[in-house]
Amino acid sequence: MRYWLMKSEPDEVSIDDLAARRTVPWFGVRNYQARNFMRDGMRVGDRAFFYHSGCATPGIAGICEVCAPAHPDDTQFDPASPYHDPRASRENPRWLCVDVAFVEKTRFLPLSLLRAQAPLAGMAILQRGNRLSITPVSAAEWLFINDHLLRD
Repeated sequence: MRYWLMKSEPDEVSIDDLAARRTVPWFGVRNYQARNFMRDGMRVGDRAFFYHSGCATPGIAGICEVCAPAHPDDTQFDPASPYHDPRASRENPRWLCVDVAFVEKTRFLPLSLLRAQAPLAGMAILQRGNRLSITPVSAAEWLFINDHLLRD
């Protein structure tokens, strides 16, 4: 199993939205490296921290699980979507997404708390200039957050 951190703006899809809908496609990713993580790295059963970004207090809000492998992101084909890509076609899609399922809403872990943890110093989300919407999380980081921050 691999572990990930997946960012979503809560006004687009929040952890509460995922809890209500149970599964959602992780649509709208328009960065090639993040797309490649979904295409090449993510597998059904992988777990991810659901991270609220682009809000007053960003941070981990829950846990989700990859429940469907990478497939074309339908928003790229929809001219009415803000994620439309006129260069994409059904025969040659440019953008992919995975589906994620709700696992649990957790205690909220703000970015400031994550930054204050020495064992997380190498975590991708904490690196300067990192703006990727999907990043890998090491097994050690996953365990530290679960054992020391979420379960206290």
